[in-house]
Amino acid sequence: MQAEIIDDYEYERRKAAASQEAVIEQLAWLMDSSIGIGGVRFGLDPIIGLIPGFGDVIGGMISTFIVLHAHRAGVPKATLMRMVANVGIDSLLGSVPFVGDLFDFAWKANSKNLELYRSSIRGQRREAQDWGFVILLLAGLGLLIALPILVAIWIAGKVF
Repeated sequence: MQAEIIDDYEYERRKAAASQEAVIEQLAWLMDSSIGIGGVRFGLDPIIGLIPGFGDVIGGMISTFIVLHAHRAGVPKATLMRMVANVGIDSLLGSVPFVGDLFDFAWKANSKNLELYRSSIRGQRREAQDWGFVILLLAGLGLLIALPILVAIWIAGKVF
């Protein structure tokens, strides 16, 4: 088997990519599973989320770093959208008082996104699966928006 010959530019690019990948792996671990208590693992994300008003925004901004790295690495758009949805779900539901704080302990968006990134880079992701997730999520959001409007129209029809 012949060894691959690469130029200095490609060597530096690969070295930088490997360094960045190590950084996002460390970040995902820190945010999602760096603390263990009684067999339960969690990270700084749910703790940061406890800061009223800003915690989930800060956590979302930190989580975006993994998505940006995936974009630079050439991850397909469907997978990037799924990663953004994971961060959005984490930030949005995590911002609900009390229940959202509990949700933050269970929903590990950074670890999910790291796995999406890894499988995409290896060529093991099916883009259709990611599009399906995004479409299902958008349909659910559309239903959440439409349902109160439909109920209001129905009530208005009964009253007037």
